[in-house]
Amino acid sequence: MKSAPAASTRAGQQERSEFLTATKENTMKPSSKDKVAGKIHEVKGAVKEKVGTLTRNPDLEAKGKGEKVAGKVQKKIGQVKKVLGQ
Repeated sequence: MKSAPAASTRAGQQERSEFLTATKENTMKPSSKDKVAGKIHEVKGAVKEKVGTLTRNPDLEAKGKGEKVAGKVQKKIGQVKKVLGQ
């Protein structure tokens, strides 16, 4: 009998998640999207760089540095778009 409420709870959570995703996509300005995506890439790059350093994997470390720089560039693009009003 527990599976029925659990299934309905999961369905409700999925609907809520889809609603929140749709709402966020509709309310975020392109400049904000660029800044958020840039920050995500920066963090991912920093993690890859650190893991590459700790595991002595120069390829992973280099990929991390590249992704971190790309994230900074994307974040800066978002800041410029905000100033220009886009």
